[in-house]
Amino acid sequence: MKFPIYLDNHSTTPMDPRVLESMLPYFTEKFGNSASRNHAFGWEAEEAVENARKQIARLIHADAKEIVFTSGATESDNLALKGVAEMYHEKGDHIITSSTEHRAVLDTAKALGAKRGVKVTYLPVDKFGMVNPEDVRNAITDKTILVSIMFANNEIGTINPIKEIGKIAKEKGILFHCDATQGVGKVPVDVQDMGIDLMSFTAHKIYGPKGVGALYVRKKNPRVRIAAQMDGGGHERGMRSGTLPVPLIVGFGKACELCEQEMAADGARLSVMRDRLHANITKALEDVYLNGHPTERLPHNLNISFAYVEGESLLMGCKEIALSSGSACTSATLEPSYVLRALGVGAELAHSSIRFGLGRFTLDEEVDYAGKRIIETVTKLREMSPLYEMAKEGIDLKSVQWAAH
Repeated sequence: MKFPIYLDNHSTTPMDPRVLESMLPYFTEKFGNSASRNHAFGWEAEEAVENARKQIARLIHADAKEIVFTSGATESDNLALKGVAEMYHEKGDHIITSSTEHRAVLDTAKALGAKRGVKVTYLPVDKFGMVNPEDVRNAITDKTILVSIMFANNEIGTINPIKEIGKIAKEKGILFHCDATQGVGKVPVDVQDMGIDLMSFTAHKIYGPKGVGALYVRKKNPRVRIAAQMDGGGHERGMRSGTLPVPLIVGFGKACELCEQEMAADGARLSVMRDRLHANITKALEDVYLNGHPTERLPHNLNISFAYVEGESLLMGCKEIALSSGSACTSATLEPSYVLRALGVGAELAHSSIRFGLGRFTLDEEVDYAGKRIIETVTKLREMSPLYEMAKEGIDLKSVQWAAH
C-alpha cells in the first residue's frame, strides 16, 4: 500500500496505463491535423478520431455522428444550454433544471437568465437528492424549450429517474439534456432507452485524459439543432470549431472501450468495498448519517456526515488520504454544500460531511485503512468537542441559548 491514498475519484481519475499507451503514437509520429483532407498525415489522424467517436458512441448506445467533441463537460453543458436557448428562442424562453445540478449547469442557467432573459425553474429534490418526474411534468409550460437534469449527483451519488424524465419530455415535445459526467462509464447509460436528446460527459472521470469531453446531440426523432458558441472552421458538424486534440480523443475512445468491457465488474467490486467501508464506520461510530439514496446511487460513492465534527478538521486529521468534504471553500467563508442543504440537511451536519470516491485502482487495504483512520480521527475530534459532550449528557443543543460576545 502506497501513501497518500487516493479516494477522490469523483473529482478526477488516474489515467489507465492502457489509455496512455493508445495515445502516445499520436503525440509524435502520427501528428497530423484531422481536418487536413489532402494528405496521408491528415487521413491517419481523421481515421483515429472517427474510430474514437465509434468507441464513445458505443458506450452510450448512440451513433458516432452524434458525438461532438469539446474541451470537457463544462463546455458541453454550456454548449447544450446556450446552444438550445439561442437556436429555439422563437419557440420559448423557459428552461427547467434542478437545485442540485453541477455548477456548470447552474451557472450557465443563471447567465442565460441575466444576459438573455431566459426564465429558469429550479426543481427541488427529495431527502435523498432525487428529482421527482412529476415535478418536471408540472413545471412544463408552453414556453419550455429544455429540461436539464443530471444523471447522477457528483457529491452524494444519487441516480435520478432519467428514463421517466426523458419520457415526459418526449411526450411534451421538449428537448431533454442530461449532465451524465458522473454516470457514463460507471453505470449503464443508454441515450435511446432513456430518451436523452443532449448529454454531457468527459474523459478524465473515466480514467482518460483531461482536456477532452463530448456532447451527445441527437440526430433524429427529433433532430436536435444547437447554435455554435465558438466560431471558426466549422468543425464538428458546425457545432464546435477548433482543431481537434487527436491524442486526447484517442485516449477518450480507449477509456470508453475499457469502461464498456469492465464497468460491470468494476461496479460490482466497488459497491462491495463501499458497503464494507460504510458498515465498518457505522459499527464503530454513532451519530453518522448517510447522504444520498441508499440504493439508487453510484457504486463507488459514499457520502457521510459525522455529527459534532467539522469536515475540514476531519480532512486535516487524515492528511494521508485524499478525500473531499461536502463543504467547499467559497471566497473566505466556509459555505456548507448547496447539494446537502437542498436535501434538508442542517448547516452543522452539512459541514461535517465527507465524500469517499472509490475507483478502478482502489485496493481493499486502502479502503480498510481509510475507514480505520476516519474512525480514529472522529473519535479524537469528538473527545475534544464540548458540543458532543453536551449532547451525550442529553442536552438539546437546539434549545441552548448561546451568549453573544
